[in-house]
Amino acid sequence: MTKNTILVCEDEDAIREFVVINLRRAGYEVVDVPNGEEALRVYEERREEIGLALLDIMMPGIDGFEVCKQLRARDKSVGIIMLSAKSQEMDKVNGLMLGADDYVTKPFSPMELVARVDAVFRRVTMSATAPEPENELRSGPFLLNVRSRSLTKDGRKISLTQVEFQLMEHFLRNPNVALDRSALLATVWGDGYFGDDKIVDVNMRRLRMKIEEDPSHPQFLTTVWGFGYKWVCPDRPALAEG
Repeated sequence: MTKNTILVCEDEDAIREFVVINLRRAGYEVVDVPNGEEALRVYEERREEIGLALLDIMMPGIDGFEVCKQLRARDKSVGIIMLSAKSQEMDKVNGLMLGADDYVTKPFSPMELVARVDAVFRRVTMSATAPEPENELRSGPFLLNVRSRSLTKDGRKISLTQVEFQLMEHFLRNPNVALDRSALLATVWGDGYFGDDKIVDVNMRRLRMKIEEDPSHPQFLTTVWGFGYKWVCPDRPALAEG
């Protein structure tokens, strides 16, 4: 079954209705709920249909952060976008660190909302439907299986979200190459991404926590200051500069 339904979880009736109307006008199937408890229940009932969840952060009871955490634990491929009434950086970072794909700050326009949803939904549906070649990418202790979309380090499986998998694949296909943030945004989030490039930095932080022995002193996923990031491949020496 194609996951063509969006789950909208928002406790304010007017905002939820605004979101639902505009998503349906854009051609999406939508199911909406007013709280986190209902979101988790509906997801369990309709998980074969739901490809993306829009989650308000500030809700009574189970908040959007907890819903995000639980959804991500149950499904690494479902798209998640956080809706925040605040513009504070920490809300954005917290949501992304818990596994969200993107965030939208209220108030937002219908155009921005649909553009963000389009970008995440496109990535989710392409990943689910596109045939993957039998292919493995190796780098030191890492083995990325493109067909099964899995990563292991020294034989130990590392659980990745769709965004993290795409980042790892891009880095392993470009070892020892400095990749700037705009290139990463275009490759993983799409050319029409509406947000800012800080989303790259947060995802790098999250990915390092999974793959590095000491994330504060990365051995593989290194920072190129003022530019972007580079995958240091232990199997392939970097070209000498100059």
